[in-house]
Amino acid sequence: MKYRFSKSLEGFSSSAVREILKLTQGSSIISFAGGLPAEEFFPLDAVADAFQRVIGGGKSALQYGLTEGYKPLRESLCKRMAAKNMQVTPDEMLLTTGSQQAIDLMTRVYIDEGDVILVESPTYLAAIQVFQAKGAKIYSVDSDKDGMILEDLSAKIAKHNPKMVYVIPTFSNPAGRAWSLERRQGLLDICRGAEVLILEDDPYGEIQFDESETYPTIFSLGGKAEGGNVVYTSTFSKTVAPAFRTGWVMGDETIIRQIARFKQSADLHSSTIDQQTLYHLLEHFDLDEHISLIREQYLDRMKFMSGLLKDLNWPGLKWEEPKGGMFIWVELPAHIRAEDLLKIAVKEGVAFVPGSTFYAENPQYNTMRLNYTHTDRANTILGMQKLAKAMESYLQNA
Repeated sequence: MKYRFSKSLEGFSSSAVREILKLTQGSSIISFAGGLPAEEFFPLDAVADAFQRVIGGGKSALQYGLTEGYKPLRESLCKRMAAKNMQVTPDEMLLTTGSQQAIDLMTRVYIDEGDVILVESPTYLAAIQVFQAKGAKIYSVDSDKDGMILEDLSAKIAKHNPKMVYVIPTFSNPAGRAWSLERRQGLLDICRGAEVLILEDDPYGEIQFDESETYPTIFSLGGKAEGGNVVYTSTFSKTVAPAFRTGWVMGDETIIRQIARFKQSADLHSSTIDQQTLYHLLEHFDLDEHISLIREQYLDRMKFMSGLLKDLNWPGLKWEEPKGGMFIWVELPAHIRAEDLLKIAVKEGVAFVPGSTFYAENPQYNTMRLNYTHTDRANTILGMQKLAKAMESYLQNA
């Protein structure tokens, strides 16, 4: 049969890199590619206890639930958000299957084919794919270590009349950037004045290495209370465990209500047993203490990988140590193409993600993203040695 696939598939990037990275799954290859937290710090005992509390509550735990999500968990999350100066009610929040679903549902609700979305340069690959699948036009705003450059943002809003701006302002994926307060407030003010919606993606915000620093969410700066032009999403994937696939999205009740309508047609509701387990985890486990633990461990791993990068002593190699999150963004010498380096690296037994995949336009081919959270010291050393050998082979064959 000749299959007649939808045009949506055209929005997904070439599978070349994806096919290479498939080789890293379940093999002896050391992977710096995925955005994986470290399994050894998963709160296994606390999760087991929370799950037992759910099952002990009776058969109703296995029943269908609300599309908006388990209300006690939404109420608990509202309290956690209030501690970050984000005041919402349960009716202004919806639980999703990871924050990835929140991006997808928000795009379905708000974006039509041909609508313009502005993004950082670089930005999250899977968000680009969602936007392209919907038929959106995506333009990059010039960005540096402090976030979007406001002059370019204003110019591109005036030129393209975007419907939405998508940002990851706190320890971004892939670049690990933490926006300055000036850029956060500037984005909010400019978009509010132009009546452009902001989708703020915050999966890494709690993995903050220096607790004395302040990184207010754009939502907390007034994005909901004054005009309602910010929708915020986050997840438990990085702080508890990815397998729960539980995130949340919050914003004006009008938007949340429309997202709920689309979610009902997509999956009725996300896993209620996972949501109830997370509720009991929040009630009977010190999540903040656990987050402090992983902050400490991930800071140590980041510093260790950064030191190994320095030891490589490659001419023209550039990177900045992130202030949180899970990634180091590396700029290679201009003549090196990271996608070609990856092919050699996989043969040597190590993997990373080429940076070009994270650009909506004008990709930089001499960049790569390295994850430092998942791999222990011994394998990080070995992986960097393999990466050095791959670079040596690349240069010999260039």
